[in-house]
Amino acid sequence: MLRNNEDKLLEDEDNPDPIKWRRRLRIIVFGTDTPAGKWFDVILVIAIILSVTVVMLASVPSIELKYHTQFVYIEWFVTILFTGEYIARIIVTHKSSNYIFSFYGLIDLFSTLPTYLSLFIPGSQSLLVIRLLRVLRIFRILKMGHYLREAKFITNALRASGYKISVFIFSVVILVTILGTLMYLIEGNVEGSLFTSIPTSIYWSIVTLTTVGFGDITPQTVAGQLLASIIMLVGYAIIAVPTGLVTAEMIKEDRKVRSVSKRCIECDAEILDSKSIFCSRCGIELKS
Repeated sequence: MLRNNEDKLLEDEDNPDPIKWRRRLRIIVFGTDTPAGKWFDVILVIAIILSVTVVMLASVPSIELKYHTQFVYIEWFVTILFTGEYIARIIVTHKSSNYIFSFYGLIDLFSTLPTYLSLFIPGSQSLLVIRLLRVLRIFRILKMGHYLREAKFITNALRASGYKISVFIFSVVILVTILGTLMYLIEGNVEGSLFTSIPTSIYWSIVTLTTVGFGDITPQTVAGQLLASIIMLVGYAIIAVPTGLVTAEMIKEDRKVRSVSKRCIECDAEILDSKSIFCSRCGIELKS
């Protein structure tokens, strides 16, 4: 869809001025492989990080009291910047509804709205709501996937390994249920034991299997301690499984990307994304 949108703007150089302006804007907004597009993405990523940092710092009372005015200025600057970006994406998208109702389109909207909504919720009884709206701006960090090309690489790898990870998690749920039930049978009748129910024992089993080890519940019998030791050792082996699954898919994705890569005829840079229209190094238009 994105390639088709860009192609529609690149195919006609004799369009009227408004169309040419729209074409240039679309190349900046969606052309992540052009120098202007890369700078556009870098500025927005910096704005996201700045906004999220302000939200976190504002939650510290002493810092909020001292720098409240500066935080307000920064937030409105970032909000106006994101509003302009949101409007620009609607203008240059071939079918605006595709963007507005897409995942990133909704994230762009909902991460910008809180600042405006806080203006229309006056009254002391609404302070808690305003605070909630301000904290919701932290979700702007989800916008970063918009501008990082590597995010697509990781997303594809996670999507490809999703079924295997789902089966793995389901197997772990069965395992901790069995282990928690066994621990309840062993420790449940011991005087002073904290394994008072099967759900509590399953909670302990999850904490132990993941090697978190809160220490709020501990076995008292020798059999319980032996079972706990086995669960700890199994936990170390299990932790490596999802990492290996995702790593394997990332290797496959990397090989797939490189198998369709091409080179720029101007600067000989390797173009890993086969859908790229411009060279990320020199900015020249790539030939199909």
